[in-house]
Amino acid sequence: MPCGSSLISSSTGVEVARRLRVVQVTFDVDAGRRAPEALLAERGTLVETAIALQQRGVEAYVVAAAHEDWSTTRSGVHFEFLNEQGALPVEIGAGVRLPRRPKRIIQRIAALAPDVVHVHGLHHPLAVRQLADAIAPVPVLAQDHGSRPPVGWRRHAHRWAYRGLRGAAFTSREQASAFVGARTLSATLPIFEVLGGSSRFTPGSQTQARSATGLHGNPCMLWTGRLDANKDPLMMLSAFEQAASDLPNARLWCCYGSAPLLDAVRARVDESPVLRSRVTLLGTQPRAAMETFFRAADFYLQASWREASGFSLTEAMACGVSPIVTDIPASRRIVGSVGSLTPCGDAAAMSRALVERAQRNRVDQRRQVRADFEARLTFEAIACELRSAYDAVISLAPT
Repeated sequence: MPCGSSLISSSTGVEVARRLRVVQVTFDVDAGRRAPEALLAERGTLVETAIALQQRGVEAYVVAAAHEDWSTTRSGVHFEFLNEQGALPVEIGAGVRLPRRPKRIIQRIAALAPDVVHVHGLHHPLAVRQLADAIAPVPVLAQDHGSRPPVGWRRHAHRWAYRGLRGAAFTSREQASAFVGARTLSATLPIFEVLGGSSRFTPGSQTQARSATGLHGNPCMLWTGRLDANKDPLMMLSAFEQAASDLPNARLWCCYGSAPLLDAVRARVDESPVLRSRVTLLGTQPRAAMETFFRAADFYLQASWREASGFSLTEAMACGVSPIVTDIPASRRIVGSVGSLTPCGDAAAMSRALVERAQRNRVDQRRQVRADFEARLTFEAIACELRSAYDAVISLAPT
């Protein structure tokens, strides 16, 4: 049976296909007060995933908090933004913020009479509990997007709030262990593996991409991401430096956004003759240009200690770029068997991986990475993972 179908019994006792009604919701109120149209344009993964669900037989709705009311329909999915400024938290001193009830969102979701509600994020616990209580017995599934378990008294508040959940989704099931260990999520709560996002990027022509971007090298390596302690760019530079003697024509290109370690990175590059001659710090690049940068590269490097999902990694693989990344749960799930996973902080291990992967047939690697992406990492694959999770939480819901 396709992942987008379900079965119900008709009045004649014959099982027939039905459309499952799912409401996805985000309680985040944009601090920049951007218009709903701008928010929707930024949330490409939310849009594409909902459309993929709709195309697989799910009746999908998206309800989101905003600073003004606005709605639109894309490929059959209804997106509705509601003014929930009145639900913004109130500061009560000592850094404590008192959350308030997002009543308009809750009322709208209840009116839609969903079969399942899918909440994005684990950082609005009170809203989740209020929603679950208001629509019971409809099951609520919450998906993590990079939250950390709370500490202190907040653990008790989150534990109480999340008793209303019927399931939680993470990129890797392993990521839920920190929440279970903090007793924020119950050890018996069903955990589902659902990718946090995908990409519509394609491999395209590497020759044309290199001409357009100026990237070159044999191999050509690309880094994207913040220059901060979690991303560990200094380890990545050490790995490249160590590999350089075996890869005399290799080049490394670095695109980045926020960069608290920029001075340290520049100093590290300047002090090394190898890095100084072979590493180029490109800075921030337009979002629209990133597909071309990925197409130009042979290898994608990432040295993170922690990632919720790995959007850049997924984009690189969509373009057929072989990933050489650290062995963390999210990356392990995304990379599968078509890339290299090395221990966090281990520059020597990443250096060996660079050399070993560079000696393989790159055309074959590119083809294998793209094929693996199409098999496991598309929006359609996410829709199937979500549909399985929805069916599971429905089966666990009280009748």
